[in-house]
Amino acid sequence: MALDELLQGFPVVVTVPVAWGDMDAFQHVNNTRFFRYFEDARIAYFERTGVTDLSGTSGIGPILAHTAARFRAPITYPDDIQVGARVLGVGQHSFKMEYKVVSVAMHKVAATGTAVIVAYDYVEGRKSLLPDAWRRALGRVENCDFAPVGDEELDKT
Repeated sequence: MALDELLQGFPVVVTVPVAWGDMDAFQHVNNTRFFRYFEDARIAYFERTGVTDLSGTSGIGPILAHTAARFRAPITYPDDIQVGARVLGVGQHSFKMEYKVVSVAMHKVAATGTAVIVAYDYVEGRKSLLPDAWRRALGRVENCDFAPVGDEELDKT
């Protein structure tokens, strides 16, 4: 299957070279490294949407509240991986992201993951309502309008 087919529906994709040092004693990429791959894609997504720029002087910014991974195939050096990121849903205070890690060498999905990102008021030290500008920016990247659901609904999907 072609890589673009494996990553269809992911508007943000980053390519990351697998480093020799990413492997562990069992000669495959250590599971902790996948969370860095997710982070690489998440930051690229934020840059594409301008979410961090939209925070401005409000003191409100994104913070990772939850993340999870499902490992499907081991990755080894040498390889490049492509990591797709997309938003699945938007709540009143948060949004849920999905990730897919694809091995270029194997043309295979190596892992999938999810994350819940919360709008956080760094001045007050607590969650904040998701700024409308963020909702619009996420919708532009995903080519849809996000009607807010309850944040608890994002944890169920």
